Amino acid sequence: MSERRIAFLFPGQGAQFVGMGETLFRNGPPVVRELYQEASDTLGYDIAKISFKGPEEVLLQTRHTQPAIMVHSVAVAKLLAEEGIRPDFTAGHSLGEFSALVIAGALSFTDALMVVKVRAESMQAAGELNPGGMSAVIGLEAEKVRQACEKASATGIVQPANYNTPAQTVISGEKKAVEKAGQECTALGAKKVVSLKVHGAFHSPLMEGAVEPLRHILRQVEVGQADVPVVSNVTSRPAVRPEEIRELLVLQVVYPIRWVESMEELDRMGSSIYVECGPGQVLQGLLKRCVKGARAVGASDPDGIQNVIGDLGS
Repeated sequence: MSERRIAFLFPGQGAQFVGMGETLFRNGPPVVRELYQEASDTLGYDIAKISFKGPEEVLLQTRHTQPAIMVHSVAVAKLLAEEGIRPDFTAGHSLGEFSALVIAGALSFTDALMVVKVRAESMQAAGELNPGGMSAVIGLEAEKVRQACEKASATGIVQPANYNTPAQTVISGEKKAVEKAGQECTALGAKKVVSLKVHGAFHSPLMEGAVEPLRHILRQVEVGQADVPVVSNVTSRPAVRPEEIRELLVLQVVYPIRWVESMEELDRMGSSIYVECGPGQVLQGLLKRCVKGARAVGASDPDGIQNVIGDLGS
């Protein structure tokens, strides 16, 4: 048991669903309701109501989706910590990096929410100003996806946005260019190219408008030394120092998410079990395609948390 090393993984945008976190809020300990209240006070609107009741089109707005996922994820991780299950490492997919930093002690919950509020609003505004799209390319190695994007860039801006698994890469950019890159990927042997329902070309130069607002708010909040390594999306390496964390969070909105390399890094660092904290089970599925034989569990509600406690206590 003493050699067990735990990595907490935190989901990003796309994991949301109406009703997420509600059973935790209703049936969990008071700390969950306190977190949601603190979040609503910080955001200036009732995030619990949007998370639990929607409607879906409201929850799907980037400015609501991102804080909603973060609050749910942090609540789960804090409840696990109260039961003695704490991470040796953390990582989060895109938005999830903020939850990872909160649990690693580098950002306070309130400060992280303030930053995420600005990030989400700025990304939504950038998406409205520079409309774009994203597609998931399945069954094609990343290098060939990069080649397809390069070829399609004559049509417009397009680049890999999320390296999710060795055989799944998400591309992002101007709609015509994304469509052209998808056709090039199919020609190179992709099994499937799926257009994603998103409100912007995330992790591409079309998000440039979100960079300065994010840099500005990050200067105003206290970023501390992380208590445990947080594997950065941008570098796929641990980030601990405050200034490095700040800069990587800014770059992340226009840089690709290197999730495959991040999971490989956690494996190299000695993680023996991975706990997905928050809505959905997407990261567990991605992990198993990145690190063969990886042991993964997840928690999003009271039953899930009890299952994790039972599993890790065995």
